[in-house]
Amino acid sequence: MDFISTTFYFILAIFVLVTAHELGHFLTAKLFGMRVDKFYIGFDFYNLRFWKKKIGETEYGIGVFPLGGYVKIAGMVDESLDTDFQKSEPEPWEFRAKPVWQRLIVLAGGVTMNMILAAAIFIGMAAVFGESRTSAVNPAYVEDGSVYASMGMQTGDRFLAVNGKPVGFWEEVLSPRNFAGNTLSYTIARDGERKNLQAPPDILTRINDNKALGIRPLMEPVIDQVLEDEPADKAGLKSGALITAINETPVYDWTEVVTLISDNPGKTINVTWKYLENPSGSTVDVSKIRELGQQTISEVTPAATGKIGISLLQTLTIDHRRLNPIEATVYGLEQTWNMTVTTVNGFGKIISGKEDFRKSLGGPIKIAKIANQSAEQGLGSFLYFMALLSISLAFINILPVPALDGGQFLLNAIEGIIGREIPFELKMRIQQVGMALLLTLFLFIIINDIINP
Repeated sequence: MDFISTTFYFILAIFVLVTAHELGHFLTAKLFGMRVDKFYIGFDFYNLRFWKKKIGETEYGIGVFPLGGYVKIAGMVDESLDTDFQKSEPEPWEFRAKPVWQRLIVLAGGVTMNMILAAAIFIGMAAVFGESRTSAVNPAYVEDGSVYASMGMQTGDRFLAVNGKPVGFWEEVLSPRNFAGNTLSYTIARDGERKNLQAPPDILTRINDNKALGIRPLMEPVIDQVLEDEPADKAGLKSGALITAINETPVYDWTEVVTLISDNPGKTINVTWKYLENPSGSTVDVSKIRELGQQTISEVTPAATGKIGISLLQTLTIDHRRLNPIEATVYGLEQTWNMTVTTVNGFGKIISGKEDFRKSLGGPIKIAKIANQSAEQGLGSFLYFMALLSISLAFINILPVPALDGGQFLLNAIEGIIGREIPFELKMRIQQVGMALLLTLFLFIIINDIINP
């Protein structure tokens, strides 16, 4: 079942992103009167396709191979390596017959549309969900073995500044732009003292190694509700109680509680808790929560499902506000810009060797896993992932590499500068070399996905 959902969300994400990209080429070609012979989502190698239909002069179709798509514009050297048009003089509707500036706009159309899609997603999410920010007053929960633990950070620490700049919210602390710079330092508060911690230069690689960030706002395990006649109720646990230990193992975050309880179905465990005398749903002062109440130890036997019949209280301090259309647009564009800068800087660190190439880049297998994981977390998470992937697709395609949009853009720009066409044979050779390089890189990335899942 997991394979089916992973495949579904991967194909859905690729379908949307490729459609947007190819639509950018298609619309700009049509704008300048170029004939578009084919518009395909997915590749139709060996004429393998799920569907095709010719409307006007264009054949629309869905190819069997989902890893991409293409728009075939008459008179253009592209992925098909078709050379038949060279046997005749340029026709007015052909790509090669148009002014350089028009050709450049068509070549940039796909990248532009991917950026527009990313911006539209961020703006739409801001308009629908508003802006939620988690106060930096909430202390950190640091996972054992994480890069933050290796930096000396401990559960209960509070962030004060990042790279010397004061922060008020966790979103500022974990902003992707922080990880894209050459250096990253944190100022934290611990037991009333300020401490400075330096992140390692390969922090992204180490985060990828752990498959998780390893840090998040700590949510104290305060019980919100106790279900009647369930194990917790029978053991005497009350709404408003703070769980401090399970089987004498101290717990600080709700995830620790859930893990330890679910690991002991049908087995009696000792739950240490404090009654805070806070009514269900009331605000709990997380800075003083462990100083309150007297400890009680109760024997609880989780059900066969690994549950004891409690729900946990939301103790995080969160600032949420609705955004009007103008605010949502500004917020969405800022998000798009921040993610673009982060993507560019991230690739720069990979190219410069500051991050491990093999662990930092992901191919179709890794993308499929992330797509499924984000979808499981909800629509907002999946849309956020698609926006990031759209920006990455735009950046990769604009690189001046033969066979990519950026390589084609560069060749056509050179023709505009020198005032004449580059010999067709040379352009074909460049395209062929580029295709060979891309296929080799694609094969390497797939193998890398398997070796470094």
